[in-house]
Amino acid sequence: MIIAFHKPYGVLCQFTPDQPGQRTLSEFGFPKGVYPLGRLDMDSEGLLLLSDENGLNTRLLDPKNAHERTYLVQVEGEPSTEALEKLCSGAIVIQKHRCLPCRAKIPELQKEIPPRVPPIRVRKSIPDTWIEITLIEGKNRQVRRMTAAIGYPTLRLVRITIGAYTIGKLLFGEWKVISHAERKLIGI
Repeated sequence: MIIAFHKPYGVLCQFTPDQPGQRTLSEFGFPKGVYPLGRLDMDSEGLLLLSDENGLNTRLLDPKNAHERTYLVQVEGEPSTEALEKLCSGAIVIQKHRCLPCRAKIPELQKEIPPRVPPIRVRKSIPDTWIEITLIEGKNRQVRRMTAAIGYPTLRLVRITIGAYTIGKLLFGEWKVISHAERKLIGI
């Protein structure tokens, strides 16, 4: 079984808290025996897959298998073409790790994303911009570190696809068991 979950902001991607009072996956009523395939940090939102099937983590997350993950990233400022090219180039090094090349663009149509609770920091004198970033690896806080490396700190991060599977109309905190046809969209 594979479950698609729209992880809200402030939820830890595990079933037991590290500290008292932390929100975890345990509050969402998942079937017993499932575990998250990959992670989204507490400050990130969006598509998270869970499963009770052994071996899916490696098949889905190893960069050798090239499973794409796409994020909408709200950054502080308006990135230049050169900044986006640097992001895509594979030239960014984070903690001695050279990030693999990725795709990044400013989407033509800004997707309707519900406001976050609590809201992001807003500065009247500095605009913000959404960037769509697609990559095949997922190091700890990698997208946030990549945007910071090009001079545009992340304000909000939402994963919208894994493979060709999209979060669709799942609302914050909702989940569903995905069908066999939908599994093909993920590539597993």
